[in-house]
Amino acid sequence: MTDQSQTTSSKTISKRSLFQSLDLDTRLLGMIGAFLFIALGFHMITGYRNAGFGLGMLTEGTFLTPRNIFTLTIQTASVAIMATGMVFIIVMRHIDLSVGALLATCSAIMAMTQTAYLPQLVGLPLGHPMIPWIAIIAGLVTGAVIGGAQGWLVGYQVIPAFIVTLGGLLIWRNVGWFLTAGQTIGPLDPTFQLFGGINGTLGAFWSWVVGIIAAGAAALLMILNRRTRASHGFPVKPMTAEAIIIAASVAAILGFVAILNAYALPERVVQRDFAAWGCEVAEGCTASYGLPISVLLLLAVAVVMTVVARRTRLGRYIFAAGGNPEATELSGVNTRLLTVKVFAIMGVLCAIAAIVASSRQTYHTNDIGTLDELRVIAAAVIGGTALSGGIGTIYGAIIGALIMQSLQSGMAMVNVDAPYQNIVVGAVLVFAVWVDIQYRKRAGLK
Repeated sequence: MTDQSQTTSSKTISKRSLFQSLDLDTRLLGMIGAFLFIALGFHMITGYRNAGFGLGMLTEGTFLTPRNIFTLTIQTASVAIMATGMVFIIVMRHIDLSVGALLATCSAIMAMTQTAYLPQLVGLPLGHPMIPWIAIIAGLVTGAVIGGAQGWLVGYQVIPAFIVTLGGLLIWRNVGWFLTAGQTIGPLDPTFQLFGGINGTLGAFWSWVVGIIAAGAAALLMILNRRTRASHGFPVKPMTAEAIIIAASVAAILGFVAILNAYALPERVVQRDFAAWGCEVAEGCTASYGLPISVLLLLAVAVVMTVVARRTRLGRYIFAAGGNPEATELSGVNTRLLTVKVFAIMGVLCAIAAIVASSRQTYHTNDIGTLDELRVIAAAVIGGTALSGGIGTIYGAIIGALIMQSLQSGMAMVNVDAPYQNIVVGAVLVFAVWVDIQYRKRAGLK
């Protein structure tokens, strides 16, 4: 009996030691767990509606299907892109309530550039290959200038960011309306529409190529990071733990690609141009959507923003200023200029999000970006960005955006009215802030 209990105890200690050696981010695990709970919950609810109680709740559910996962990713992209910038804003103890309105203004600028300004004022014919790229540059410059101007008011004129961006919410929403005279503008250029997701995907083959490259790059970066830490005398995880994390990361990337590749184009769409999909005859020709270009754009933004946050002087200054503004300023950092830079980055990200949002709709509409300020702030906070400043992660904000979109999509699938959806979103935001406060108390943080 004693030997048996000792064996059980040793196994428990071994399991705990292995888990502890993984040194996993508990917040990240919590966010992933929350997403899985939401996804499984809505999948079972839709399965119950389709097949009743029993095994059909899992087999007949519609949430965890390739089609819905594909739709979920392209719906999440624009909010997630802006949420990465909101991390920097909140880390520096500011807030930006104008992101949805700024998105609308950037979208209006790009739509009018494509359909009116360049064809009518410059004489470029519709369909000219330079039109979408000039429009994108115009949108990015607009976002950077407006964002930088708001940052200047906050940093150099010492106007609270809440007031500046609340004014921006009213100003830029209506500037976008006046630019288009209140009209829906479109259809947008076909090349421009490729950034929207459904009209721009890589297909199965190139999705696997990108997935394999991404998985290899992730594994290589983890190995190089381990070697760098070891060479500088920093503690490293055991090889077993490192191998488990690398294997899980590679499996997640390739599994995500496999799910998106499982979503096939409708047969009628493939048959219209079967040769373009590598088929000699229309009958039996199948093709997959694969990775949306909008998701690739989000991943590129995430990588750049993570590098800025962790590997650059700008990122170190941002987190230092958020953690202790007075000490950072006394150390010689120009925190006013830093504020301008952070808001300018946010403006550029709003323009990128406008590209994704308007190209997904194929038109510019006056209600584009409505309530996105709520979703973006909620995504950053749910992702672990502390409203008191100094703490936040890019990957957390993206997962937060995915959780938000999952809630809204799931509620829409089970026919929850829009007002109730907003009530749930608001409640989740308050709950996320409460969880953050409790976590910081237990961790001994201010």
